[in-house]
Amino acid sequence: MTENKPKEKNVVTNRKAFRDYEIFEKREVGIELRGTEVKSLREGKVNISDSYAAVEHGEIILYNLHISPYTMSARDNHDPNRPRRLFLHKREIRRLFGATEEKGFTLVPLRIYFKGPYVKIELATGRGRKMYDKREVKAKKEPDRVIERAMRRKARQ
Repeated sequence: MTENKPKEKNVVTNRKAFRDYEIFEKREVGIELRGTEVKSLREGKVNISDSYAAVEHGEIILYNLHISPYTMSARDNHDPNRPRRLFLHKREIRRLFGATEEKGFTLVPLRIYFKGPYVKIELATGRGRKMYDKREVKAKKEPDRVIERAMRRKARQ
């Protein structure tokens, strides 16, 4: 029997998050959007790099997600930087609230994608890295990059 899983279409990835944060736990969440925001997302006009989420009044709110106004809309356009509510179960919200209460932990969106007709966000708990941690991670990845480059060069010959 074949399962009909909805296809995922990636809109944007927060590459800066993987550099600036040590990522621990990822989860898929829904987001509350207006019609013109969805249309702008389909065009890929979104900036996720400086966004973060916080737990307020029993809800998770996403801040600094910039979705550009839809160009074809004459009126009723959305505010590009408005806070947006994320959809999770109460139990999950309480768990994430407990995780963010620990020192240095925050909620970081990693990517936005379409799953079937729905817009989803991959939200992760992460701890901010210090500058020396970033350099250390980069130094560890460099030998792998050199090997990968050499293998690609060898495959082309």
